[in-house]
Order: sequence, then structure tokens, then C-alpha cells
Amino acid sequence: MPSKEIVVEILTKDKCCLCEYAKEILEVVLPDYNAELNEINIANDDKLMALYGEKIPVIRVDGEEWFKFKVSEPVLRKRLDDYIKDN
Repeated sequence: MPSKEIVVEILTKDKCCLCEYAKEILEVVLPDYNAELNEINIANDDKLMALYGEKIPVIRVDGEEWFKFKVSEPVLRKRLDDYIKDN
């Protein structure tokens, strides 16, 4: 039976180089998993903007914050592998 689809969100905003780097890593890693990527621009949501402001990018997996500011490919892969085993 295929694993449940994992929903990965990246909270970002325009002109954010760390966000662009994080998106590049997600685009490399996520095709290897049953995962959907949703990009959320916090500038379009007053509540998210107040909550995160400059504390981006934020990577959430199934609603849980996994990374803030930086993400690395090996750490993301390890966490996803562990998450799949545990769920």
C-alpha cells in the first residue's frame, strides 16, 4: 500500500534568498517522496506576517514546523525517512 501523501509547506515572501535556496532543496528532495509542496507567501496573510515577519523560510510538514531559516538536503531526507517509518 502506498504511503499517505505528505503535505510540505514553505512559508516565504518575495525577495528572500534563503527562501529561494530552501525551495531549490525541496524541489530536489520531494520528488523522491509521496509529497505535495505548497508555497505560502506570508505577505498575503496579515496573521502569518505578524507571526513570522523576517523569520523565514519556514518549512512545515503535515502542519508541524520542521525548519526555520535553513534546511539541508541530508537532514530533510533523514527526517522524512523517519517520519514515514513512524506514520
